[in-house]
Amino acid sequence: MNAWPDRRIQELFRIEHPIIQAPMANSALAALAIGAAQGGGLGSLGCASLSPERIREEVAHFREATRQPLNLNFFCHRPPRHDHGRESNWKRLLMPYYDELGLDASAPAPASARSPFDETAAGLVEELRPEIVSFHFGLPDKTLFNRVRASGARIVSSATTVEEARWLEGRGCDAIIAQGAEAGGHRGMFLAQEIAAQVGTMALVPQIVDAVKVPVIAAGGIGDSRGIAAAFALGAAAVQIGTAYLFCPESTISPLHRAALLSAREDQTMLTNIFTGRPARGIANRIVRELGPLSGAVPDFPLAGGMLVPLQKADPARSDFMPLWSGQAARLGRECPAAELTVCLANEALARLSRSFEHEQPDGSPRFGR
Repeated sequence: MNAWPDRRIQELFRIEHPIIQAPMANSALAALAIGAAQGGGLGSLGCASLSPERIREEVAHFREATRQPLNLNFFCHRPPRHDHGRESNWKRLLMPYYDELGLDASAPAPASARSPFDETAAGLVEELRPEIVSFHFGLPDKTLFNRVRASGARIVSSATTVEEARWLEGRGCDAIIAQGAEAGGHRGMFLAQEIAAQVGTMALVPQIVDAVKVPVIAAGGIGDSRGIAAAFALGAAAVQIGTAYLFCPESTISPLHRAALLSAREDQTMLTNIFTGRPARGIANRIVRELGPLSGAVPDFPLAGGMLVPLQKADPARSDFMPLWSGQAARLGRECPAAELTVCLANEALARLSRSFEHEQPDGSPRFGR
């Protein structure tokens, strides 16, 4: 077998392999996207934490290196509501750490760099013409959505429940990312509220596949060919992979983050809202264990993060106060360039799928086994 059993995503995105490099804000810039694209997958750029000027620079870098399609990812959260009492209480909880590091807690906290999709972002899409635009935390309002559609881009967003998937399909998404609980980084939840009820990837994917007609992209806990083959067995048309790409030299994670990934166990990640105010999965460190992992005291997303920046800068030799985003499959990571990783994952998954299809059921359906 030398072809994928479901080619809808390849045809929709015009890529060789149904492997999407996740758009991990602050961890994946143009170099990683270029590698993934040159390997036949879809390269992605997380734009929520980048200025318009930086987005232009990164897109230009990508376009200079390859003619392959590019995915620009944006957040769709509501702007935060400032609550002076809540923000003061959060700083009070952080005060012992400020004192420990000799910092002035009365100094203004840096502003958050995460911005929701707005008129400026829509203008960038119209200017830069990415082939794919993906969203996290739902979709922008209809006027902005229509501007993205008119630019010619394919539109994708993340769902953590069947209800969210149906909502996205009903509003015009071309494909849906089924994000399971195993995934690293922020939950894409926007209709769901109860984080403790979030569904795992292997249970979520087939239920979303059954509920919508557009192709489904599996995300969460997929780090090698076994996960890719399993996703296709469950009806997915592609996979989105994040943590595995963080091991690549092109990723922009810090040496401390890289070291944490290399030594991470499957039971060391937690869902925490400590770093931004929204639940996100990362490797547990000191501040997560001492103040979280989930705290009702954090300000609205993304205000919590600004107050942690002075702590991170004051103690750069330790990872006590920095987010160490990771999914539950970090043990499966391999250190190699992004293009090589993409090709290896594709070839290994195709070989595994081929072995599975050699043992078909009488009705022609695949019998997946070892």
